[in-house]
Amino acid sequence: MTMRLLRSAAGATALTLGLAHAGFAADVTQEAVLTTYADIAAAKYADSLTTARTLQAAVDALIADPSAGALQAAKDAWVAARVPYQQTEVYRFGNPIVDDWEGKVNAWPLDEGLIDYVDATYAGPTDANEFAALNVIANPTFTFSGEEIDATEITPELLSDTLHEADGIEANVATGYHAVEFLLWGQDLNGLEAGAGERPWTDYASGEACTGGNCDRRADYLKAATDLLVSDLEWMAAQWEDGGAARAALMGNTDAGIVAMLTGMGSLSYGEQAGERMRLGLMLNDPEEEHDCFSDNTHNSHFYDGLGIQNVYLGEYTRIDGTVVEGAALSDLVAASNPELDAEMRDKLAKTMRELGQIKYVAEAGMAYDQMLARGNVAGEKLVMGGVNALIDQTRTIERIVADLGLDQIEFEGSDSLDNPDAVFQ
Repeated sequence: MTMRLLRSAAGATALTLGLAHAGFAADVTQEAVLTTYADIAAAKYADSLTTARTLQAAVDALIADPSAGALQAAKDAWVAARVPYQQTEVYRFGNPIVDDWEGKVNAWPLDEGLIDYVDATYAGPTDANEFAALNVIANPTFTFSGEEIDATEITPELLSDTLHEADGIEANVATGYHAVEFLLWGQDLNGLEAGAGERPWTDYASGEACTGGNCDRRADYLKAATDLLVSDLEWMAAQWEDGGAARAALMGNTDAGIVAMLTGMGSLSYGEQAGERMRLGLMLNDPEEEHDCFSDNTHNSHFYDGLGIQNVYLGEYTRIDGTVVEGAALSDLVAASNPELDAEMRDKLAKTMRELGQIKYVAEAGMAYDQMLARGNVAGEKLVMGGVNALIDQTRTIERIVADLGLDQIEFEGSDSLDNPDAVFQ
């Protein structure tokens, strides 16, 4: 990925953490704004943990007594778990502790053949990834880089320490939400046509009812991946509580903390969501370039990513139990020096949420997100580009906020799909 350097002072050459506006309104302090930001992070990760535990219980029930209903319950729990988690992604880019950890829980896309059986049309080993069709579930022993691996027992440690990003290949995703998603839905073989993955519940059945082979090992893998997801979220939730490392790092330098907030907003808005997650897939007309590609849940992932950005700016988050965490906000800091700019940012965020909401509405009405990516789908392209353009537009206002707060420059995540489109096809 490329990095987009945003300059607000001519000739600036280094990231400046100091804020030019040292005196905001007396009742709006940087420390108060960062406290709200950290409190919302703590609430979001706590909600992500709660919903992951619900998913864990549904997976345990599926394994104990496989049925079509039990599989659907696990799928429903997975979709529900994505709602709070996607709203945390805005914390990733400005907070190294989150960015260093995030690949364990939300890495995508993945070469699913590493994990389980795949359709005959699926590409096998390649020069880029010789393990793309390893199928750990079917192979209790295998060789990685000349080393014999005993995978007789599929454990969280095997997934995290041996398989995940094996040989440094990012597509070897063995853990996290998307590994669990694949094990619940299976491959989506519908291309740009209607339909998500259709894994039968009998892939978890016993004896002669088992389909796909190795049903006991598939259950072991699903159990290990789900348990690992829960433990990873437990760790991150603790980092944002009082005394946690993430909160301490944030509050240790309030100027740098404000930079972290804006970095997360701008990077997720621009390079990550508008670029890598939306524009790129449309350019390639590729259904594999959608975030939740097995479940056809991408419309929700995009919507809640956008909502997470809005949460940070407005300083408010609605928890899964309906309670609201709110407090002093970045919006207050901006309004203290430039009320017109604050109003502009609020308007841009609202426009983005309308555009992402329209994608969500149409997907739930019957045109899945991957269908929107199809070449010649004019209505689908219009929907996706509505979201892309709104995200880019709100990034322009975030740039103006950077300038207004006196920040010399911030690096926002970039994307070739936005910054160098010709490179996408090279």
